[in-house]
Amino acid sequence: MTGVAALRRFASGTQRAGLAAAPGPAPEAPQDASAAAEQCEMCLGVLDERHGHLVDMTKRSLLCACRACYLLFTHEGAAGGKYRAVPERVCRDPGHPLTDAEWNELQIPVAMAFFFVNSELGQVVAGYPSPGGVTECELDLAAWDRLAATHPLLAAMAPDVEAVFVNRTDTHEVFLIPIDECYALVGQLRMCWQGFDGGAEARAAVAEFLAGLRRRAVALPETGER
Repeated sequence: MTGVAALRRFASGTQRAGLAAAPGPAPEAPQDASAAAEQCEMCLGVLDERHGHLVDMTKRSLLCACRACYLLFTHEGAAGGKYRAVPERVCRDPGHPLTDAEWNELQIPVAMAFFFVNSELGQVVAGYPSPGGVTECELDLAAWDRLAATHPLLAAMAPDVEAVFVNRTDTHEVFLIPIDECYALVGQLRMCWQGFDGGAEARAAVAEFLAGLRRRAVALPETGER
């Protein structure tokens, strides 16, 4: 599938962006508090709890940015479009639920997946969390276009920086979320996955992730609003 490379580049950027990543050798203890502090990848300032992420459009990776640097790239065309700020909004559209028949049109082999527009490829790319990270799946683009024409949430995501997250495990839910949240979940599941189905810890992580989305989600704005 043409979206494979794009998903892998994004996934490889999660560790660099300060998101959860696969387990590895324990890092050496920092010598002092300043050594342990996470830095903005734009100005090298120390990050506080409220920092944002940028998509490096050239490398297809995520960068951590302090609030001041993040805000510089929230305007369309900033830095010639090389960097794009990842929005913070989480939206849902209960008035346009995704039916079983519609979901089946997409032929996704799992009950939880995310989709985003890759502007480099000019198409929607699909993936889902797995023990090895992001698993790519081939998407029926014609079916996606048909659904996007009748489901405003699917058509509302900003290219490269937002994703449509679909959960059809215990409930049928569709959210518009920041792209970095998808990879944060992927990294977290890689660290705690056990056995065939992920195990109790992975299920708890997914439940916590979904609970957070439900708390934050607001109604999808009308067309043209942000």
